[in-house]
Amino acid sequence: MPDNIEAIVANLTELEDADPVVELAERRLGDGDPAFVADLGTALHARYGTTGERMWQYRSVFGSLLQLLTTTPGRENIAQAVRLIIATGTRKQIRAAASQLASEQPPQLLAAVFAESAPSAEPMVELRACLVQELVLRGAEVAELPEVARWVSSVEWARHSLAWLPLSRLETEGEPGLPRYHARGASWPLPSGRAEAHGEPAVEPIAHVHAVKRTTTKSAVEAISAAVTNWSQESNGRIAAATFALAEPVTIDAVPGILAALDEECLDGLAPSAVAPCSAAQAWRLLFSAASTGGAYNNGLQGAYGRLAAWQSMTALTGAESGASATAAESRVQTCDWYSFGATTNWFEDVAWDIGLAVLEPQRRGLAVLAATDTD
Repeated sequence: MPDNIEAIVANLTELEDADPVVELAERRLGDGDPAFVADLGTALHARYGTTGERMWQYRSVFGSLLQLLTTTPGRENIAQAVRLIIATGTRKQIRAAASQLASEQPPQLLAAVFAESAPSAEPMVELRACLVQELVLRGAEVAELPEVARWVSSVEWARHSLAWLPLSRLETEGEPGLPRYHARGASWPLPSGRAEAHGEPAVEPIAHVHAVKRTTTKSAVEAISAAVTNWSQESNGRIAAATFALAEPVTIDAVPGILAALDEECLDGLAPSAVAPCSAAQAWRLLFSAASTGGAYNNGLQGAYGRLAAWQSMTALTGAESGASATAAESRVQTCDWYSFGATTNWFEDVAWDIGLAVLEPQRRGLAVLAATDTD
């Protein structure tokens, strides 16, 4: 493998194996030359950036170069990773780089990304915003990092969609399942899971179920589906979301029977015994994993936007008021009754990516449902 950037770039399309290029970059990085890695990535983007996503050689080499820099601890490695991603990265790559940096680099070193002397172009704003939330998810006290604390008081942060999220983990979030990275790959939790019923739950007879009116709107469907939209847009996923008004308040034991009786394709054939109460925390972890890690054929939104999408789905499922703060939304989430139903109907693929959630609002006269499934 020639130790020459021009030659590597010129011969990229002839590669049958990307490993020699990546191994060269690893050696140069090990020798203390992260600038070579960033320069190679920049040159590859300059030559192939407009068509590179269709070339496996470009995707493999560029992604490996960026991950080498983001996951190898060191101040200069961070600086070169930032230089590469700001010059060449898409929004998807910026999100991934922020996740990698927050996972593998010390927060004290990452504070340099927020220094006043750093460039403030749109890609840098996006990287900083994602990095803030990726650090929060990992339990970092961002308010104790002066550079970060200064930036989150800026207009740039205030205008960003991620600023709706608080700068510390909410009680409902607990310890989120997050990926860990290394130079050649990553490990992450499966994007879904189901709470199974334990024994026969108390269920009111379906004949006694109160009148139900479907109240679903397009905007409600979009908001409820936020955490799993990536499954349908980038993989093989299907989504069903609906809201209902109940004629009078119902008991929590009535919900399994109501769900089984609803005229919804995703619920056709659902047995009341397949419906189990779950906590808001269980529901949030399920939605966060689905949003952040994706479905069968995609990598999701990463941590920062995955956190936002999970809360968008949670708040919409509970019928929270539009414009509510994150803390107000969580308060309502905690006062609702949450249920999980298994992928026991023909609508579900029942492979690994299945979600069935139902929420009874505090007044017990509003019910919302989200079902999602994906397959490889």
